[in-house]
Amino acid sequence: MKRRDFLKTSVIASAALSLNFEGLQAALSTNTVAVEKAPDMVAVMGGEPEVMLDKALEALGGIGNFVKKGQKIVIKPNIGWDRSPELAGNTNPKLVKALVKKCLEAGASKVTVFDHTCDNWQKCYETSGIAEAVKEAGGIIMPANDEKEVSIPGGVNLKSAKIHEALIEADAWINVPVLKNHGGAKMTCAMKNYMGIVWDRRFFHQNDLQQCIADICTWQKKPVLNIVDAYRIMHQNGPQGKSAADVATLKSLIASTNIVAIDTAALRLFNQVKKLDMAAVGHIGKGEALKLGTTNLDNVTIKRIKI
Repeated sequence: MKRRDFLKTSVIASAALSLNFEGLQAALSTNTVAVEKAPDMVAVMGGEPEVMLDKALEALGGIGNFVKKGQKIVIKPNIGWDRSPELAGNTNPKLVKALVKKCLEAGASKVTVFDHTCDNWQKCYETSGIAEAVKEAGGIIMPANDEKEVSIPGGVNLKSAKIHEALIEADAWINVPVLKNHGGAKMTCAMKNYMGIVWDRRFFHQNDLQQCIADICTWQKKPVLNIVDAYRIMHQNGPQGKSAADVATLKSLIASTNIVAIDTAALRLFNQVKKLDMAAVGHIGKGEALKLGTTNLDNVTIKRIKI
């Protein structure tokens, strides 16, 4: 690599994640950052969910880097609320549908989708549009009513939890949260989405919610990929929302294997709509303390794509 190209790539890779891509366009003749190997994170803006997913996976080396032929795959979106897609209470069904298709195209033997919902699960699955999306894509959608106790030896407060059996038996899983405001955790994204794999969440709320969120993320079977849906984000009145006034349309998506880094990046994206300090989202820093990833995005290679 020429010294000029190396310096140009280094400067952009160390820049803070931003919703504003104009500086990126000025720095490069193309709309992507040139790197020698797959980046640690991909941030895509300006497209429909299916298109942004394609771009992100392509930049990360393809779905085959995460899903192998014959594997049983679980996709874990947020389907917690009886809300339509326009209200951003759940993961975008178009993204879930596209991801199920990608996994099956990669040779997955079975793709299961579930969430432990807060509202009635049938209504959540139906109103969110995710039940229909999964069925159309050839996946299997399941309620969260079949759990097994697992040990969480790396947890500080949380030492065990009942987790959905489909996830325990899966060969790999993909974490697909929607980015939004949350009354207790302040922000819900990739780390907070783990609470939907757990049956009894009362312990979390009674024993330091922020620490327990970080604790559950230490469970030995970590997602092979985290994909943050930021097509629409709920910037206030979360996690349910009250009306369309709570929603901002950003048409963005972030993908990374580093769960702490992706939540840090998502927080920066959130902050372009509404101010939220890192200290308020305590589980991110606690996750870093448990060595689950980094909050220092200067140490993360980020590829930015504007569609």
